[in-house]
Amino acid sequence: MNSLERFYATIERRPVDRPAAWLGMPDIKSQPALYEYYGVNSLHELKLAIGDDFYSVEVPYRSPNADAIYAAFDWYMDGNTDSENRTLTADGCFKDAEELEDLDFFEWPDPEKFIDKEECRRRVDMAPADKAAIGMIWCCHFQDACASFGMQTALMNMIANPEIYKAVDDKIVDFYLKANEIFYEATKGRLNAVLIGNDMGSQRGPMISPAMAEEFVMPGCRKLVEQAHSYGLKVIYHSCGSIVEIIPRLIEAGVDAIHPIQALAAGMDAGNLKEKFDGRISFCGGVDTQNLLVNGTPEEVKAKVKELREIFPTGLIISPSHEAIMPDIPPANVKALFEEATRL
Repeated sequence: MNSLERFYATIERRPVDRPAAWLGMPDIKSQPALYEYYGVNSLHELKLAIGDDFYSVEVPYRSPNADAIYAAFDWYMDGNTDSENRTLTADGCFKDAEELEDLDFFEWPDPEKFIDKEECRRRVDMAPADKAAIGMIWCCHFQDACASFGMQTALMNMIANPEIYKAVDDKIVDFYLKANEIFYEATKGRLNAVLIGNDMGSQRGPMISPAMAEEFVMPGCRKLVEQAHSYGLKVIYHSCGSIVEIIPRLIEAGVDAIHPIQALAAGMDAGNLKEKFDGRISFCGGVDTQNLLVNGTPEEVKAKVKELREIFPTGLIISPSHEAIMPDIPPANVKALFEEATRL
């Protein structure tokens, strides 16, 4: 099997020679050490050298105050969205909004102005034909809505003023649907999967109840999943933390795989997920980035990957349990992960 064939077989829970494996997106501060360790000079070269079955592609979004699509909204009205140090908890520009007309002052960005279609094609064309090209489109409408009010106010509005919360969420979802269409049309036939998601989990359980997730998050999720599927793309849905109680709703929405199955969060261990959801959905992640990859030895990392492969001979894309490789993870442990994951 080549990487692309292996990706489709893994995510569709068919027999594989070995599970597909994904590096994720190394944080910019962790890249120099990885480049030196692997003897490469760029992220493109690293992706090819490491044994990754995927080739990740970021949407090229550039506006006067944002350098990433996940930081497109100027919720603080200061001209700087700061994609590196954003917070959901600070008061956003809608913190005092009580009526729908209180939202009218905000100038919603038009993605048509800030996404370069030629750059979309160029980035996807860098992916080797035998790799699974995955678009990192995010579409984190729950997190964006929380930032627009400030998280405490947003969650209170779900109960006390749901109309105004939904009005903001609808505008955010519409932005992402338009942005995605631009990206999908520009890369048609070259993209295989997308990663979207919202961080709904804490270490111990969901931040909102499954019923609230159904009312306030799943409508947007369904639209985004349906759009991706209409282009023939697999959808990997991201949420950090413990979301065991919400996974059935993601299954109903048509999500193809759950990412990153945060290994130490309550109920998110691979054995429990296999028992509860075997045959109903696939997963991506599982190799703990909170302790194991940071403090463990290469031998311990290999043992964990071997265990994951035994639990999920297919249906699990082996990957770190966070999409970003942070600087505290030794490159030797990244190598150990891939050596065991790619072993035939």
